Amino acid sequence: MPQLSDNLRGAFLMVGAMCGYTINDAFMKSAAADVPLFQAILIRGIGAVICLTIMCRLLGQLRFDLPRKDWSLIVLRGLCEVGGTYFFLTALLNMPIANITAILQVLPLSVSLAAALLLGAALGWRRLLAIMVGFLGVLMVIQPGGTDFNGYSIYALIAVACVTLRDIVVRQMSADVPPVLVALVAAVGVTLLGAVGSAFTSFVPLTVAAGLKLMGAMTCLIFGYIFSVTAMKHGDISFVAPFRYTSLLVALIIGFFIFDELPNVLALCGAAIVIATGLFTLYREAKLRVRHKGVPDRIR
Repeated sequence: MPQLSDNLRGAFLMVGAMCGYTINDAFMKSAAADVPLFQAILIRGIGAVICLTIMCRLLGQLRFDLPRKDWSLIVLRGLCEVGGTYFFLTALLNMPIANITAILQVLPLSVSLAAALLLGAALGWRRLLAIMVGFLGVLMVIQPGGTDFNGYSIYALIAVACVTLRDIVVRQMSADVPPVLVALVAAVGVTLLGAVGSAFTSFVPLTVAAGLKLMGAMTCLIFGYIFSVTAMKHGDISFVAPFRYTSLLVALIIGFFIFDELPNVLALCGAAIVIATGLFTLYREAKLRVRHKGVPDRIR
């Protein structure tokens, strides 16, 4: 049997990561019928914290000797994760899974724009035009003022803003900051969110079905993180990163067969525009990265 190249291995891992994340979303959406949101976040978070702590220990990444600046950035990233989790899951429980997944596909565009505005990264007219067209695609998915408009789309956009800031913060961290430690801190923050929220809501006894759904969500979330981190270590980022968009295909399948949901034609066209502009942005960044190879810069 021929051995897979690094690029193909990275691509398969990224597809696995996106499947893990999206199936986790489906489990959380399904469990919401039996378990309050904050309780679900708390239970899933406890399992994730335990597993990530074990991973940190096994990988030697449980370090506390990092500079104060890095710790500040790790905590800030964790707060962004908390905000993103709350707004994303609130939107997920109140709108079709494919629609919110389509909105999240704008992240490569929003990160590029934020890097230009906040970090002073160069942004050419081609990518700026792609970003503008991509955001028009998002409006097609949201359809403000239309009969299919869902107010929780605003929550999805706030989640995008939180995740965008989270990714910008990561770019400011030192290269030797352990990635699993960063994930662990974020998981602790999200779990605390669940604990605080649960203190103000009634705690519902878990049924076997609800418990299995939350266990499935926790397992998929952990594997999604492991696969996504590992994927970026194999092959070229420009080759691997576009496979993130498989999450939308998985969300469409899950939405149709599990939740009997299907976006309308306008939303599907908007999602296609977002993906096309995102792929173009990734292509331009990869091309410019090769052109400026060896020049220390985060985004060109």
